[in-house]
Amino acid sequence: MSRIGRKPIEIPNGVEVKLQDNTVTVKGPKGQLVQSFDRDMIIELDNNVLTVNRPSDNKEHKAMHGLVRTLIDNMIIGVTEGYAKELEIIGTGYRAAKSGNKLALTLGFSHPLELEDPEGIQVEVPAPTKIIISGIDKQKVGAYAAHIRGYREPEPYKGKGIKYVDEHVRRKVGKTGK
Repeated sequence: MSRIGRKPIEIPNGVEVKLQDNTVTVKGPKGQLVQSFDRDMIIELDNNVLTVNRPSDNKEHKAMHGLVRTLIDNMIIGVTEGYAKELEIIGTGYRAAKSGNKLALTLGFSHPLELEDPEGIQVEVPAPTKIIISGIDKQKVGAYAAHIRGYREPEPYKGKGIKYVDEHVRRKVGKTGK
């Protein structure tokens, strides 16, 4: 059995979970998330403990077992604590600014990039070289952070670009003269 899929999920106080035909609705202090899962997976709720079981040892069922359990756990953590990703901008003249619900990035292109915040995502710019993306859906937060990072990934020679705060950029030695 899957080690992750076998673990039961404790539902904290203040979180309401509803099951209806393998559609899980999680409602908490920060908001509400709804997601449908594979019909084969068996999701059960007993006394504030949610368990996920698989019908057989089929390869596809084994793969889905841990995934479904982790996705439900991420939903519960999202509505209670939320998720956040921090990006750092490195480079001369590279900066970010926030105006209303638009993020303006100056990354060395001929024009500044203006990105509108997706629904359910909050973007903060505490400093011109720092961006904080937060929300209750882990997948949306990570995808939007990767989208922003994709405009200027950190390059290995000078380290210029947009990187995650906890990311380490492996530096290369440049050319040597004669």
